[in-house]
Amino acid sequence: MQMTRALCFSTMKQMRIIVGLGNFPEKYANTRHNFGFLALDALAKKYGFTDFKLEPKFKAQLSYGEIKGEKTILCKPQTLMNLSGDAVGPLMKFYKVPVSKLVVLTDDLDQDFGASRIRVKGSDGGQRGLRHITKVLGSAEFLRLKFGIRNEFRDRYDAAEFVLGKFTAEEQSRLKTVIAEGLEKLIRFDRFC
Repeated sequence: MQMTRALCFSTMKQMRIIVGLGNFPEKYANTRHNFGFLALDALAKKYGFTDFKLEPKFKAQLSYGEIKGEKTILCKPQTLMNLSGDAVGPLMKFYKVPVSKLVVLTDDLDQDFGASRIRVKGSDGGQRGLRHITKVLGSAEFLRLKFGIRNEFRDRYDAAEFVLGKFTAEEQSRLKTVIAEGLEKLIRFDRFC
């Protein structure tokens, strides 16, 4: 079924790819740096996508479905965060998806937890997964939804230690709502079409 769905998708003229950035070993499952994976899970559930399945040739777990009448592939790179472009580049090339139809969901160390913002293009803001995708694609002209992760404990840790840390109990209790609000903002965004 998954292979048939993938072949069917490859014949479509226009589609979107939404990439969630995160780290794949299980020990990172509920860390701040996995906001992208968590948001993709929520998106897949909301729109009834297929289960995520590892597709080694793309170095990613993929899920197939439709959002706003457009065929959409959800992608969780199974590379190191800093090499996310190694999954995104080949996937976009195989399905002939233009950069304008790419959306990346990621954590943002410069925003407070609970905030989210959409950027149409721009710098990576120090997020190395975004940096690598931009390098591989040769363009930063893709849509991104950034979820804030900064909190009152941020100054006690270096950046790497902080992003790989677990959400606080208070953050965990708000996580579903924060993700839902961010995704709703994305779906309603005029460039998400």
